[in-house]
Amino acid sequence: MSVRQRKVIIGLSPRILRQVPRELGFRNKTLQYLEQSMAHCVMRLGAVAVMIPTVEHSSDISRWEVSTEDYVSELDGLILQGGADIDPVVYGEKRLDVVGPTDAVRDQFELELLRGFAAAGKPVLGVCRGLQLINVAYGGTLYQDLDVGGLSTANHRVSDLYDEHAHEVNFIEGGWLQAIYAGMKQASVTSIHHQAVKVLGKDLIIDATSPDGVVEAVRHPGHPFLLGVQWHPEFHDSRFPTLLPTEPMMKAFLKAAAERREPRTAESAAMR
Repeated sequence: MSVRQRKVIIGLSPRILRQVPRELGFRNKTLQYLEQSMAHCVMRLGAVAVMIPTVEHSSDISRWEVSTEDYVSELDGLILQGGADIDPVVYGEKRLDVVGPTDAVRDQFELELLRGFAAAGKPVLGVCRGLQLINVAYGGTLYQDLDVGGLSTANHRVSDLYDEHAHEVNFIEGGWLQAIYAGMKQASVTSIHHQAVKVLGKDLIIDATSPDGVVEAVRHPGHPFLLGVQWHPEFHDSRFPTLLPTEPMMKAFLKAAAERREPRTAESAAMR
């Protein structure tokens, strides 16, 4: 019986748009979407990228008998993309006025996805909000705003510049990131956030910080691959040749996903 090695399949959590601009034509509807850069980043390296629509326990979709466990079973890895602030109630704090738009459905769904993939030993990469979600999932808390928290002496978000704003990060000596980047001590990365790790989650370790002390990368050393970065590696493209290259980190993530992939025979593929 022949064996066809299927490609790695990576699930990307969606952003959610509930107030849809009228010109898009979706009256009274909710959109779930991906910004294409991360999907293209995955696909360029030979993996299949798919968006994971949310499962809402209070909605009709529960009648279809679809759960987060189904996604965990079928996919080889998970990317938690950026977007809306996490509601502070999730990490046990009262919401301050500085918190931006939140989405309780997205918070709950992504926490379930993260815990499911982590429990299955499948790789997870968290980007920006994704790092913050990883920290919260392991019992950590967040600065609801870096300026209000009195932590940051540098601007980590410049709205007018968006992904054109960058700053330096320092890799922890002897850390995982430093190892995959051939001993590099410092690099320049995108910065589009106003929140960050406050209390580090249980069992997580810091792998990079900004010069003003903001946590820029965390990982779980007991997991095959569970990493969060505060920057947006998908935006590190040919426009910005001085930014940290994305490929070493993404190749390591996809390699970990390939190691979790189940081989599929030609016969079983035909039966699906």
